[in-house]
Amino acid sequence: QVQLMESGGGSVQTGESLTLSCVASGATSNKYCVGWFRRAPGKEREGVATIALSYGGAFYADSVKGRFTISRDNSKNTVYLQMNSLKPEETATYYCAATLRPSWAICNLTGEYSYWGKGTLVTVSS
Repeated sequence: QVQLMESGGGSVQTGESLTLSCVASGATSNKYCVGWFRRAPGKEREGVATIALSYGGAFYADSVKGRFTISRDNSKNTVYLQMNSLKPEETATYYCAATLRPSWAICNLTGEYSYWGKGTLVTVSS
């Protein structure tokens, strides 16, 4: 059973940066896609970015391309989300999620993710 724990949320001003971390436990291989999703108050959950642990290939939502960077450190079982130039509309609870995939698979933000963390709140004020 894979368990995920997010950290790094907080309150920032518009245009500032924040880095989220997702620590995974219980995984026995690197054959996973690990993604970041967010849910703003009153809105549906949306995918932000995802990465293949095996080779590091990443995929981003159009809304965050050029501002957010997802990365992983397999030695620490950790996936990061570096968020720059944050906007007030990006205030949300950010969730880390993982799904088992072949090591050659291209990760995307659609499809089912089997394991989820409890989330970390990011608040961006204007």
